[in-house]
Amino acid sequence: MKRFLSWRFWLTIILLTLSVLTYLVHYVIFRDSHHIFIYMIGDVAFLFIDVLLVILIIERLLSQREKRLLLNKLNMVIGMFFSEVGLGLLKRFSSFISNASDLAPVMEIKPQWSKKDFQKAAEAANRFSYETRVDKPALCELQGYLNEKREFLLRLLENPNLLEHERFTDLLWAVFHLAEELGYRSNQMDDLPQADYEHLAQDLKRAYSQLAREWILYAGHLKHSYPFLFSLAARINPFSPSPSPIIS
Repeated sequence: MKRFLSWRFWLTIILLTLSVLTYLVHYVIFRDSHHIFIYMIGDVAFLFIDVLLVILIIERLLSQREKRLLLNKLNMVIGMFFSEVGLGLLKRFSSFISNASDLAPVMEIKPQWSKKDFQKAAEAANRFSYETRVDKPALCELQGYLNEKREFLLRLLENPNLLEHERFTDLLWAVFHLAEELGYRSNQMDDLPQADYEHLAQDLKRAYSQLAREWILYAGHLKHSYPFLFSLAARINPFSPSPSPIIS
């Protein structure tokens, strides 16, 4: 720390000395102190405008650039989530939504979609009236699947950068809450009160609606930034009538 301060101190002394010497040379040559002070005061006055420009414009541009870089990193995390957990959840969740087929046409991604189309699909997924049903065997299978992915979900929740992406954080909490609800019931899934099944149905609906919306927005990000990744995402889209990675 002392070495750092010493370096800055001596640099300040050297620069100030060079400035004074330059003004002295100017005076020796032109003998015009009036001219020197006019420009000196003008430069000092403009210094405040320089600081204002840095604070209002340059700093803001740098902040926006840092935010874009952070969001790009977060989208990489979201991509990992869908590859590892999200797509599997979307396929499994459809077993619990009796009217899932009504949502599918809205969420079927087309190569020619624009940003507005993805936004409209996300809004439609958010407004959609999900009708849940309880499938006990599928519920047991979902419980096992989420139990396998528990460590992965915990690692995602530990990422401090996710605080910058409130929507995805809410999705993670919804999925993790559902995993806990199912995990605490252990082997009792076949013999629960009806009120408990209705409670689980609400948790399923919450997680599915947020998952569907986030998936379509993530696909829109891929189309804009990574077309080669979007091509695969569109082909394996779980809302397509026959998703397949094969290009036909």
